Amino acid sequence: MTGLSYTLREAFTNISRNGLVVLGAVLAVFVSLTLTFGTLVLGEVVRINTLQWAEDVRVSAYIRDDVSPSGITDLQTEMESWPEVDEVFFMSKTESLEEARILLANRPAALRVIEDDPSIVPASLRIKPVNPDDYQTIVTRAEAMPGLLSVESAAEAIDGMISLRDGLQVMSLFLAIALGIAAVALIANTIHMAIYSRREEIEIMNLVGASNWFVRTPFLLEGAFEGFVGAGLAVLVVVGGLRIASNQLTELPDWINIGIQSDYLARSGALVLIFGVVAGLAGSGLSLAVHKYLRT
Repeated sequence: MTGLSYTLREAFTNISRNGLVVLGAVLAVFVSLTLTFGTLVLGEVVRINTLQWAEDVRVSAYIRDDVSPSGITDLQTEMESWPEVDEVFFMSKTESLEEARILLANRPAALRVIEDDPSIVPASLRIKPVNPDDYQTIVTRAEAMPGLLSVESAAEAIDGMISLRDGLQVMSLFLAIALGIAAVALIANTIHMAIYSRREEIEIMNLVGASNWFVRTPFLLEGAFEGFVGAGLAVLVVVGGLRIASNQLTELPDWINIGIQSDYLARSGALVLIFGVVAGLAGSGLSLAVHKYLRT
C-alpha cells in the first residue's frame, strides 16, 4: 500500500510540477484523438449514407407489350428467386408514363414524344439488389430472359457510389491509424521532457537503490492520465459537435443523413478512451525504454 501511495503521489506531483508540459501533452492527445475519432465518425456517416443510397439502387427490366400478365408474373417470380435480388416490383405502363413525365419535366422535346404516343413507354420490373455490388450480375441474368425489351441500370452512378464508399472507408481507417501513432509519439515526447526535467532526482534515486519500476511507474501513470484526459475531451468535442450539427443542419437534402445512433457513439467513445490510456502507457513506455537517465 505504501508503494502504491508513493506511486500515485509522485504521478500527481509530476503533473503539478510540470503543468504546462502536461497541458501541452493533453492538448496534443486531444487534437490527435479528436481527428482520429472525427475520422471514425465520418466513416460511419459515409457507411450510413451509402446504405441509404443503396436502397435507391434499381435495375429496370422493360417488358415487351406482347407478354401476358401470367408471363410477367413468371418473370417476376424467377427474378425474386435469384440470391442477388432483394425484391422485385411491377410498374404498369400507366405508372411508368407518370414516372417518365416527372423525369422528363426539364426535357420538353423528349416529353413531347411520349405525350404524342404514350404507348411507347413500356411496363417494367424494378429489381432491387441485396448488395449494390451485384447489380451487374442481375443485369447479365435478366438480359438472357425472354420477353424483355431491354435491361438498364445507372451503371456509372452505382460504380461511382461504390468507389466513393470504399475510398472513404479506406481513407478513414488510414487517418485513424496515422493519427493514433502521432498521439503515441506526442505522449512519448512529453514524458521524455518530464524525465529530462527530473534527471538529477532520478539519478539520485538510482544511486540509493530504487528499482527501475519504482522510478518508472509514476511516469507511466502520468502518460495514462494525459491520454485519458485528452481522449475524454476529444469524445466530448466530437459527440457535442455532431449533436449541434444534427440540430442546426435541418435543411440538408433527404439523401444526406448525419444522424448516428447513440450506441455507436457510446461504443466508439469508450474505445477512444481506452485507446487514449493505452497510447499514454505506450508513449510513456517508449520514452522510458530509450531514456539514458534510466537503468536497463
